[in-house]
Amino acid sequence: MASIPYPVATTTATRAKPVTAPITPGKVAMWLFLATEIMFFTGLIGSYIVLRAGSSPFYYSETYAPGTPVSEMATTNGVKFFNWPVPYDKKVNPLSIDLTAGNTFILICSSVSMVLGLAAIQRGDKKKLTLWLGATVVIGSIFLGIQVYEYYSLMFGHHQPIGISRTGHFTPDVSLFASCFFTMTGFHGAHVFGGVVMLFCLFVQSLRGAYTQTNHAAVELIGLYWHFVDLVWIILFTVVYLV
Repeated sequence: MASIPYPVATTTATRAKPVTAPITPGKVAMWLFLATEIMFFTGLIGSYIVLRAGSSPFYYSETYAPGTPVSEMATTNGVKFFNWPVPYDKKVNPLSIDLTAGNTFILICSSVSMVLGLAAIQRGDKKKLTLWLGATVVIGSIFLGIQVYEYYSLMFGHHQPIGISRTGHFTPDVSLFASCFFTMTGFHGAHVFGGVVMLFCLFVQSLRGAYTQTNHAAVELIGLYWHFVDLVWIILFTVVYLV
């Protein structure tokens, strides 16, 4: 005689987990926002490339200030001219690649700490989330501090050669290169500052225990923004400092 199966009691452990949508409205909104940011920075970088390509081949030199009307001179005595300041030439390009390379590494480290923080809360580890969020805030602030120091050194801290600036200070109005540099890095710095503020808010909320293994969407969304800001900086560093 066949045995009659008895109903098996359903426990919490054996219950099927609720199905959640793989893409939340918050993620859609963040990706749409990042799409607008991509268009914004693409416009900036594209304008930089066009202005650089269209710059006069006699605009920069080690002997004359940028924009000097060389065509009106009787002779230039064999002076070497450039259409754009070349990297590592301190007579026409005041940017410190070594300092900024280190600062770029610092910003990349902040992305790593952000990833570790998100991974921690996905495991349910609130303490590790707080730790890594705090580290990301500190590292992002260090990046901003170094950028402020770089701005101060360029504009006031050092007297620049004549090939960089007629006034001895590298300010946005001394050349086309200076205008592009301060516009592009300034806008990016503003985005980093906004990211640090948002990360600090996440850090404070994390101290209060607001995020759990099943409720941490804000951490993930702010993380997406932060990674985007880091990626944009790598592109800017390559285009403005190295090329």
